[in-house]
Amino acid sequence: MSKHYPVRAVHPNLKTFLLATVALVASASSRAAFAQQATGDQASGTSVDEVVVPGYRKSLSEARNIKKEAVIQKDVIVAEDMAKFPELNLAESLQRLPGVQISREAGEGRRISLRGLGPDFARVQLNGMEVLGNVDSAQDSRGQRSRDRAFDFNIFASELFSKVEVEKTFQAAQNEGGMAGTVGLFTGKPFDYGPGAKGAVSLKVGTNEYTKDTQPRIAALFSKNWDDKFGVLVSVAYAKRQTTEQGHNTYNYTHPSAATAQALVDKGLDISGLSAEQQAKFLSGDLYYADGNRISSWDAKMERLGVTAAVQWRPVDNVLLTLDALHGQFTTHRDELHLATRPLASTGSVAFDTAAGGAWPAIFQTPSVINDLAWDADGYVTNIDVTGATFGSEHRRELNKNRFNQIALTGSWDVSDRLKVDGHVGWEKSTYDTPYDDKLYMRAKGNLVADYGANGQSASFQYPGWDPTDPANYAMDDFYYRAFNNESELQEGVLNLRYELNDTLALRAGVAYHHFTQSGMDLFYDANVNGTNAKTRGTSVADIATVFSNSFGSWLIGDYAKAFAKYNEYHRLGQNADGTGGTIQDIENVYKTSEKTVSEYVQMDWDSELFGKRFRGNVGVRGYSTDTSSTGWIQGDSYAYLGTTDVKGSYSGALPAMNSVLELTPDVLVRFSATQNLNRPGLGSMAAEGTAFQDQDNGEITASRGNPNLKPYKDTTLDLSVEYYFGKVGLLSAGVFRKNIKNYIGSETLENIPFSETGVPSSTIPGATDSTIVTEFTMPVNIAGTTRLTGVEIAAQSQFTFLPAPFDNLGAVANYTHVDANKMITGVSKTSYNLTLYYETDRWGVRGSMSHRSIWYTGYSDSVMSASTRGFEGSTYVDASAFWNITDQLQLSLDGINLTNEKDTQFWGQNRYLYNQNQSGATYMVGLSYKF
Repeated sequence: MSKHYPVRAVHPNLKTFLLATVALVASASSRAAFAQQATGDQASGTSVDEVVVPGYRKSLSEARNIKKEAVIQKDVIVAEDMAKFPELNLAESLQRLPGVQISREAGEGRRISLRGLGPDFARVQLNGMEVLGNVDSAQDSRGQRSRDRAFDFNIFASELFSKVEVEKTFQAAQNEGGMAGTVGLFTGKPFDYGPGAKGAVSLKVGTNEYTKDTQPRIAALFSKNWDDKFGVLVSVAYAKRQTTEQGHNTYNYTHPSAATAQALVDKGLDISGLSAEQQAKFLSGDLYYADGNRISSWDAKMERLGVTAAVQWRPVDNVLLTLDALHGQFTTHRDELHLATRPLASTGSVAFDTAAGGAWPAIFQTPSVINDLAWDADGYVTNIDVTGATFGSEHRRELNKNRFNQIALTGSWDVSDRLKVDGHVGWEKSTYDTPYDDKLYMRAKGNLVADYGANGQSASFQYPGWDPTDPANYAMDDFYYRAFNNESELQEGVLNLRYELNDTLALRAGVAYHHFTQSGMDLFYDANVNGTNAKTRGTSVADIATVFSNSFGSWLIGDYAKAFAKYNEYHRLGQNADGTGGTIQDIENVYKTSEKTVSEYVQMDWDSELFGKRFRGNVGVRGYSTDTSSTGWIQGDSYAYLGTTDVKGSYSGALPAMNSVLELTPDVLVRFSATQNLNRPGLGSMAAEGTAFQDQDNGEITASRGNPNLKPYKDTTLDLSVEYYFGKVGLLSAGVFRKNIKNYIGSETLENIPFSETGVPSSTIPGATDSTIVTEFTMPVNIAGTTRLTGVEIAAQSQFTFLPAPFDNLGAVANYTHVDANKMITGVSKTSYNLTLYYETDRWGVRGSMSHRSIWYTGYSDSVMSASTRGFEGSTYVDASAFWNITDQLQLSLDGINLTNEKDTQFWGQNRYLYNQNQSGATYMVGLSYKF
């Protein structure tokens, strides 16, 4: 079949417009720069001690100064101006820092890994409060609806924030948790911007090379400060965009046994055209097949709204009260579209099928013919040629609503010259709701040649001899109806005291209360119970289908409006008005988890001398006591509800920490830290939900559940670095860190124990009692032993002032990270590096950035062909931006994101067979911002 290319409506070519604008700005700005230089050459030689550093250089300079003055190991990003963060996405900004790696969603940064540990180990705080906010992913293989501790950075617009800090070492004064580090997000405050009224408005519009849509991005900030006595600030950010991810993928693999292969041949599968060797191999049961040969598109329409408000009041000179509020919402309408092998009378989602039988039209009653077959040394099929393959056209539609609200009251009181008190109380709630997640399935019959390359790491699909856009090759199958929801809530209070004993020592102490809860439910009303099969299966699709095209081909997809009208259907989780459909059976992940923690600390800060050199730091200990509880459903066959389990747990301990900075010179610093910290267990592992089954033949009972009594991960970290500060932005640093981690979490299976020892109610099995023996019981447990992780971080940034004008406006920021860790630690690349080159004057500037991370795993198994081994191939992303200050208040900007249209490639197995590979296209934006 000839390749089909997308047929699109005519849109304004914004990409061409943006590129032309970039050229115009660069040309005009170059002339302005050289004119400015000529003027400067004619000026007097009087030196100026203070130079106002604009834009990106200002951001680098302020961030560097914060890092330098910190006692702990810290990296910082500061907004370039009001409502103007250096990147369009917080995660993309963070990846420019050493030790930080990100994952992406539709080309946009989503989650971070920090210092060799995955997203669950990086704690995020918003205005001092821990924040848990999850959005969804388009792909199940990326953890579509993760109920975990990781934070999704794409829930907020970057314009809402004035500063981001990454604290890489722990101190006793910081709440425990976040074993990899703590990311602090800070919104603007009215006292940050000086007395009077100030504000900024930014409007950007862009497009993506695939979607060709118009993408508005609007931000505004207004601050009013009455002489630092009272102030109000409000900011708003809104963005709307379409995204698409297009590519090839499989589900992972199917491994049919020899008996299954023989049964398929007995049912008519034709392998007679294969060689004797190929036939023998097919019937051996040794082959692994791609479980689904798919071309796909994940298309979405996204809207993001963020609103912040801050009120500051200084009732007397020594008291400051700050009230922060933030509302964020992220809404996605998604259409997921696939043309995939999906047999009706075979095994898994392989490319070959037998006669469908039942209500299916005649074209589905002919078994497949396998014309050719090739495999690698481990039995994975790398090429298959099939006549009469069965396909599924899947149109999945979803509505996802994410809402986040936080309010926090912070206070500080300078009781005397020596005694200071500060703290905060706050509340936040994050909700994730999917009112509908529906699937419309059609089936098709045609031919397929699937080639995964000799190593199984690429994909090429051909569809010879039939037309995937012809309704005559299709028949309707059925509908699936689904819905999901979860919510997290946090209440927190912190009180700190600081007393300066003398000019050298200060004593700090404090207490904190932290109460976190999370609950949720997943609802699946699939075709086997919703009653749609009887009236839909095998019917014509001519009146309900439309042609869909992307860069990989064209095929028919179902139209929901037409199909719902034809079959009298709608999204539902119960019986239809006409009486079709039974009671929903599949209700999963029903649990509620709660954590209550009280912690306290004492810490001594010092700032003195050692061998005549300034020596500063802190030493302290933090104690914690956490009570956990979880209630959850126990389910059996066909997801039947069998009862509810309620399990409680607790743990406590103490965490010592020491951080020190020795200033060999005012510009050369040596940092050393020795700390302990913890990371609380994953929410899924703690959930009390579980299963209980009784074998109908032998009566044996198997059960499983989560474990709220898990102990937290605990690490001991040593950190050593040397830093050299020079010029206004210059920095060279090199550091090494070592983490020894205990209490890793794995799975334990116990045999022949009474129900009373499982935590699963015996009433879940009819006739069972607490003394009834459970043959096999499984739950997550802490693993004995220590896992070690070692990392090296190197960073450099400089303004090239040593070059002759105009090249002295050039600058660079670069870093490199290498992590050596046990394979059981997943979610991190061994190597990552970033490079940003910039040229900036008072009038204009350009900046280009490259970010690379090497291969990384999300799971690992010792078995070569296990799909538990999964991960992502290495990737390199390139972004660019430019600005031109038309006046002191008005600025024109240009941004290019993912300029090389990088491929996002997932794999499974130790041989790294292709799992999913897609591209999301480059995005271009032009904007105007005005400040007053």
